[in-house]
Amino acid sequence: MLVRPAREHEIDTIADIYVASFRGLTFLPRLHSDEEMRDWVRRVMAPGHEVSVGEMDGRLVGFASLRDGLLGHFYVHPDAQGRGVGSALLENVKLERPEGFELWVFQRNDRARRFYERRGCRLIELTDGSDNEEREPDARYEWRP
Repeated sequence: MLVRPAREHEIDTIADIYVASFRGLTFLPRLHSDEEMRDWVRRVMAPGHEVSVGEMDGRLVGFASLRDGLLGHFYVHPDAQGRGVGSALLENVKLERPEGFELWVFQRNDRARRFYERRGCRLIELTDGSDNEEREPDARYEWRP
């Protein structure tokens, strides 16, 4: 398992990981096509984001995108979940942002919430989802050393 900075030419693979992971959240409405989601990832992974990737057996299987103290994107391909990729990526984020960071997760994403809580992230806010496109209640977490 290797965590390293993303390379520009890997954006399509990162977008594929995002789509596969997001599609695994079966409680969410399907608001966009896979291609629209890939295009969105290409736009938001712009300069200013610190993007790290998790590589296993020479294949990209996860990524984390950090900007201004917000872990805005953190996804592991469903085929690689439960194999330490997320843990390695999150430890790398902690090293990149030793003063701490915040993140958002859907309240119904129990697996992700347990993952963050077991790794020291603390719940600081619950919302009704009115501020996100999916209208799905969110949970905001923070990690502080």
